[in-house]
Amino acid sequence: MEYTIPLSDPRAILETVGGKGASLARLSTAGLPVPGGFHVTTEAYRQFVAANDLQPVILAELEKVDGSSLSVLETVSEAISRRFQPGNMPNAIAKAITQAYASLSGADPIVVAVRSSATSEDLPDLSFAGLQETYLNTQGTEAVLAAVKRCWSSLWTARAIGYRQQHHFDQETVSLAVVVQQLVLAEASGILFTVNPVNGQRDQAMISATWGLGEAVVGGLVTPDTLVVDKSTGHVLTRQTADKQVMTVCVEDGTEQQSIPEAKRCAPVLDDQAAHELVRLAVQIEQLYNLPMDVEWALAQGKFAILQARPITVLPESQVQPPTEWKLPEPNGKYMRGSIIEQLPEPLTPLFATLGGSIIDMATRRLFAWGLGVKEWKVRLFVTINDYGYLNIKFNRWATIRGSVAMLFKLKGVFLQAGARWQRAHHHYLEVIQRWQSKPPGEYSASELLTGIRELTGEAMQMYTVLQSGLIPSATFSEIMFTQTYNRLIKKKGDPEASVFVMGYESMPIRAELGLYDLAMWALPHASLASHLIATPANQLIKDLTSPNIPAGVDPEDWGEWRRRFYAHLASYAHFTYDLDFSKAVAADDPSLLLETCRMYLLGNVGNPYTRVQAFARRREQAAYVMLERLHGLKRWLFHKQMHSAQKYAPLREDGLSDLGLGYPLLRQMLREFGRRLVLAGAILQPEDVFWLYEKEVELAGGTLDQSQSMSSLMGAVQVRQAVWKAEQRVSAPMALPIGSKFMGIDLEKFTSGGLSAEKNVIKGFGVSQGKVTAPARVLLGPEDFDQMRLGDVLVAPITTPAWTPLFTLASAIVTDIGGPLSHSSIVAREYGIPAVLGTAFATRRIQSGQMITVDGTAGTVILS
Repeated sequence: MEYTIPLSDPRAILETVGGKGASLARLSTAGLPVPGGFHVTTEAYRQFVAANDLQPVILAELEKVDGSSLSVLETVSEAISRRFQPGNMPNAIAKAITQAYASLSGADPIVVAVRSSATSEDLPDLSFAGLQETYLNTQGTEAVLAAVKRCWSSLWTARAIGYRQQHHFDQETVSLAVVVQQLVLAEASGILFTVNPVNGQRDQAMISATWGLGEAVVGGLVTPDTLVVDKSTGHVLTRQTADKQVMTVCVEDGTEQQSIPEAKRCAPVLDDQAAHELVRLAVQIEQLYNLPMDVEWALAQGKFAILQARPITVLPESQVQPPTEWKLPEPNGKYMRGSIIEQLPEPLTPLFATLGGSIIDMATRRLFAWGLGVKEWKVRLFVTINDYGYLNIKFNRWATIRGSVAMLFKLKGVFLQAGARWQRAHHHYLEVIQRWQSKPPGEYSASELLTGIRELTGEAMQMYTVLQSGLIPSATFSEIMFTQTYNRLIKKKGDPEASVFVMGYESMPIRAELGLYDLAMWALPHASLASHLIATPANQLIKDLTSPNIPAGVDPEDWGEWRRRFYAHLASYAHFTYDLDFSKAVAADDPSLLLETCRMYLLGNVGNPYTRVQAFARRREQAAYVMLERLHGLKRWLFHKQMHSAQKYAPLREDGLSDLGLGYPLLRQMLREFGRRLVLAGAILQPEDVFWLYEKEVELAGGTLDQSQSMSSLMGAVQVRQAVWKAEQRVSAPMALPIGSKFMGIDLEKFTSGGLSAEKNVIKGFGVSQGKVTAPARVLLGPEDFDQMRLGDVLVAPITTPAWTPLFTLASAIVTDIGGPLSHSSIVAREYGIPAVLGTAFATRRIQSGQMITVDGTAGTVILS
């Protein structure tokens, strides 16, 4: 058994040398200036406990612990400590420590610091710092052995016991190592944070510095100098030189506090050059851990020593400023937020921007090459600017002409093959899903998971390009052609609007809504079940659904059947995406919106959707009948042909868009499984943090996980990226870049969005569903906000996709940042008979939740009160 090992020994890991020891070993191995020494391993502690039969005493005392009672903690701590002090140290352990101490170089006797290092301290998510003891200025073998025993005993201080209990750490398995290091007779010392803890700025470091040993700073006995330093340049940004009253110094039998000489009290401890050098070392440490770090340092004879480094576990959110410039990937490029970008309204998370973005780009290039009739298209088409998705639309004249001519020849095939191509893509997508569902995600290797993640993402993006080259243009052109023909050649005063002829069809989003109504109506006559569904919040119902227990007071047979029906509904419709970025949940992850919609139906607060759909269908059929009776000859033939085409493709388009997320429930399970393994490896804090990694980081992690190798922490990088994303989320991405860009003579900004009118309180957009409503606005950026929606509110959102459809049941009108006359929002708004204004560019930024607004779906305006 190894009772001591050298400081930088490869075996110096958390389990053998505790958190502090493992950190010092890592720093020393990396070449940082760490004082020499050795570890007394956790095995030595366990052997001491076993030899003195202390574990039964420890466990018996721990049963008395009440974390809220300090007096009980003190009593328990004293009882355990009393048994440690007279304990005999086994000869093998004492011999190993004596030999390791004698091997240290230096004056005789060698002066050391003896530091506790628990297996529950200096962790990335919980520091547990300062709970065990450190003994400075220890000299001689007997003193070192006594200090080691006192360190072991300090594992059971009242503070340590209470802190571990508060954070649910297993008290029965905790262990303690000890680090014995040569003492740095510090002229100055202190603490450095590699992030400014006041404002969260990641590009700044903060130094606390005082004279003497660092215990005065750590213990709060002195007000230290404070310096804020720019990490990239080493420039001191601010300096506060304190009146330092006391310092910790070495004396014959340990340390004591002494008054600082008058000449040094108000003198700066570190000059600018020393601060620069210290920050340089700290940046190396931060890069080593890839995490914001708390560093203890000392300065002796003009050289810095690193005494300790631990992750910073609590920081304010970084005050990252929103971007103000939109730097183009190509200075002369033209970029537009259109097409698939309508499904990506927010800044993209890092993993989707890199892994998903490259897949979108390749799929879009294949589509473009097909449209041009060329073998491949080499120019990148999908890019991110400030993490928002954009399409590159700068094409030379040859490409523009060739593409226009090629599409004329392909147009007929696009229409004729649209449905069949979508069905083939649909079936292939299902085959890929079924193949990856053949075993649970937990049974795949990390590399296999990554392959599945790529393949499922690729199927979703390929599906979009199939729709983009089939059902979407077919639905768009057929409705435009029908509307233009009807308005110009056929419509007379008093005739219905063209949209009436394509309403009342049961597309997949509408079928999903009808399914929720069926669920509610099935539950209604079952009194105990209906009462429970009405009275129980959605988040509790989700727990009920996953629990093996029957909710109190609910008939077991009724609950079991309703539960079966609800899961059948999820199997059919829970894949609808709110946003194509796979970091965003789908209803399969969180069905609370569906449960809340069921509750609204049970309460009778919203109408029967069958009645609405049937009314629109009757109106459509009646209007078509009247028109066909009135028309004759060429006009009748033209009307009937174009109406039939528009009626065919409009619902198919919605069915196709609903397909995009078919693989997302499984895809997100696989991503979370990958993230779970990264958590176990200590790389990230929670499985969902995997979405904040880049594709290359995930690729590297996959191989590392499969080889069971240690990983560097990515927690700091995740925290920074989340802060940047939140800042980017606060800006409105221009619909076209550079501002004022034109494509084939068309002003892209005006073509793709509305924006402000001449009146400051009016927002313009595309009026896509007629009517006028004045009501409170409810700004919802995503599923996390859905519980804020109230019956009669105006839904204000970046976009809406099929997954948003249940909210239309509650909404009195719809306003979106992105979208046009034939987007999902417009089609569904018309099906619900509520006004809608789309493509406003920044309604979610200008409008506040609760603000009264007037939505005029005829004029395409939103008036702010």
